Amino acid sequence: MTPTLIATLLAALAAEPRVRAVRAMAAAGARGVSAGDLATLCRVAPSTMSFHLNHLRLAGLVENRREGRALHYIVNLGALEALGTSLMRGFAPDGHPAPSMEGPAVTTPDTPLNVLFLCTGNSARSLIAEAVLAHAGAGRFRAFSAGSHPRGAPHPEALATLRRARYPTDGLRSKSWDEFATDDAPALDFVFTVCDAAAAETCPVWPGQPVTAHWGVPDPAAFQGTEAATAAVFNDTLRMLSNRVLLFLSLPLASLDRLSLQRRVSAIGAMARDPQATDAPAPAKAPGT
Repeated sequence: MTPTLIATLLAALAAEPRVRAVRAMAAAGARGVSAGDLATLCRVAPSTMSFHLNHLRLAGLVENRREGRALHYIVNLGALEALGTSLMRGFAPDGHPAPSMEGPAVTTPDTPLNVLFLCTGNSARSLIAEAVLAHAGAGRFRAFSAGSHPRGAPHPEALATLRRARYPTDGLRSKSWDEFATDDAPALDFVFTVCDAAAAETCPVWPGQPVTAHWGVPDPAAFQGTEAATAAVFNDTLRMLSNRVLLFLSLPLASLDRLSLQRRVSAIGAMARDPQATDAPAPAKAPGT
């Protein structure tokens, strides 16, 4: 987790009512807590609680869902745990490694772990995620991407967006997921779907039963607008996927069993959509990326 992201999350927690609310949501688990109940628990006015909850939501620490006329809030445990791990690792003095936050440690693999990002067209989102992880996780992870119905070439704006952010784009290509279902394909440790269409499709049987999760984000290729607006939408996609990848990289993989790891990567995918993202008012006719 980058210092900037750590500072953003800590700033969002820098108020007593927010800390109390997060604790209450963590205790409630998946059922969440209504905004009204949180206001009562934190002993603040409903309007004040809404103000605090909005800050937590904008930071990606909580999400909400509507049940009837009430909004229920759920904490993003993956983000909180990643923040805690990053703080322990970042501030532990030399010679005093940060303690494990989960169970007994296991041996860290000597070879990089293989991660596949899946979508439909493999022209934008999955390629962006591949590029980010390949750069940020170099040495620890090998990143791949593929599509169920590949478009045949990367979206030009996806490549332009990555280059503006100084991510290498050499070798990025649109390809079928069939390449990763053969006997000589790399053994996959993680498979993440990044678009809704891919999450609803039947995926091949992956050798080794990798850990899977859905990290869906809005389709930037479905946006129709000016050149500047299109660039803004692709920038949003890069930011959302970068946040997920950085949270993934901060996970203490060596100390997590499979069930705990599955819960963590699923929680990353459940992050609320970037509140600063540009909405796409008119989807294109072409299939998703």
